[in-house]
Amino acid sequence: MDVLKIAAFSDGETGGNPAGVVIANAHPSEAEMRQIAAEVGFSETAFAAPLDEAWRVRYFSPESEVPFCGHATITLGAALALNHGDGIFSLKLNDADITVEGQRQGEIISAALQSPPTRSAAADPQLVAEVLNLFSYTQNDLDAKLPPAYAHGGADHLVVGLNSRAALTAMQYDLAAGRELMNRAGWVTICLAYAETPKLFHTRNPFASGGVYEDPATGAATAALAGYLRDIDWPHGGEIAIVQGEDMGMRSRLHAEISPTPGSSIRVSGTARLM
Repeated sequence: MDVLKIAAFSDGETGGNPAGVVIANAHPSEAEMRQIAAEVGFSETAFAAPLDEAWRVRYFSPESEVPFCGHATITLGAALALNHGDGIFSLKLNDADITVEGQRQGEIISAALQSPPTRSAAADPQLVAEVLNLFSYTQNDLDAKLPPAYAHGGADHLVVGLNSRAALTAMQYDLAAGRELMNRAGWVTICLAYAETPKLFHTRNPFASGGVYEDPATGAATAALAGYLRDIDWPHGGEIAIVQGEDMGMRSRLHAEISPTPGSSIRVSGTARLM
């Protein structure tokens, strides 16, 4: 079975988060999709098959199925544009219906997704304490303007705001301990975020729940973060830019458009490159 390999949210001809894309007339069995995702070895592989006027999509990491993956959706949009021409494609996920837009401009492929609805809530202080201990942070490393919160934009994440770029750079943790905590709490990733300005963020996303130490670009967490910023009345001005993956040597660029309607979809966009 052919697997396209595309890096989403690239920074020109470099960076981005690699994902596998399988487009077929019908989905393989769940066991086969798990095996293919493990063999590809990227943080996620998207499997798409036609269903009526839409595409039925499932996402698998090397260790588990996830309900929504932003960067794999961007790679799918790029793949659909390559195979079917520029357009907006309807996607049916396990728990939501969304769209992805793909457009080819010479050698550059741009894509934009509309996330599932967003929501957020204050985080349990006990779990926050466990997270700080996991990363060897203290309360002094936190940004009081970005209080820890649960955030959802198609999948569940914990958002932790840090008050310096140095604290973000220093991120390290034990993968097994992170997997246990994240699986117990039900988080797909932990989104560590530093606000350089109200509209420019630097983020890192440990993805221990999927067996991946860190993602270089995370569209689902970006949607969740953007929805959270809307909920706390952050001065985002309707959009934010995110730089992720710098500390991994995989600099990636993401853009999120934030409508004023509480809970509504977030538009997350970027470019993609074939690998």
